[in-house]
Amino acid sequence: MTGPVAALMRDAATRAILPRWQTLTADQIDDKAADDVVTIADKEAELILAEGLSKILPDATIVGEEAAFADPALLERLGDTLCWIVDPLDGTNNFARGKPPFGVMVALAEAGETVAGWIYDPLSGRLIHAHRGGGAWLGEEQVTACSTGAEPPIAAISLVFMDQAKREAMKQQIAPHYTLVDIPRCAAEQYPRLVLGVNDLSIFERTLAWDHAAGVLFVNEAGGMAARPDGRAYRVDEAHLPGLIGAASPALWHGLAKRLAEI
Repeated sequence: MTGPVAALMRDAATRAILPRWQTLTADQIDDKAADDVVTIADKEAELILAEGLSKILPDATIVGEEAAFADPALLERLGDTLCWIVDPLDGTNNFARGKPPFGVMVALAEAGETVAGWIYDPLSGRLIHAHRGGGAWLGEEQVTACSTGAEPPIAAISLVFMDQAKREAMKQQIAPHYTLVDIPRCAAEQYPRLVLGVNDLSIFERTLAWDHAAGVLFVNEAGGMAARPDGRAYRVDEAHLPGLIGAASPALWHGLAKRLAEI
């Protein structure tokens, strides 16, 4: 299945995303929510992906980010027996400003558990993918998560969706133990960084399925650890819950989770 899904993602990028890269006009960008936009590229890419995925697995539900925004009732289908989860253009704010990173993300879930995930970077052509029990892959090469080796560890902590009290607690009680780096505002870039030796840790507050299903599986299959702060596995049908830690190793994950439990 990896080949057809990967080919479909490349096709969507070639037809809908790359032609709009740094060429968007104002009428092709719409406000979606506070500090969030959607572009014509998001909409067209999702249509291409949905059509293609429906042919690969005709019996699977398809929950795309833009379709769910238009019809929130679709979120109730994330726990279906088979469900495709689609983020047609992750990092839309970056894309709309003409800046990288951004990517295309697709995951397949069975009864709420992610069983396969793909993340594609249209600018570099990088494809990462993972299958439950089948390892994590960068193109045709199987990869194992590696930490940066830095001390203190390098952490990308997203404060965007935290309330003020939690944000201050992070700054005062968590941040001093790590070397902080800017978040890319793109899960399609952040998850590869945890596996490929760029970042050691990430904290996410908002955990929407299309942002995290593929990346969580990729990190875990690579031998890192991505889970809820209390250690529970991430499920796509619980994506309304806040809080998620990703780490290049279980030891790094447990160290951060212990500190979070104390604040």
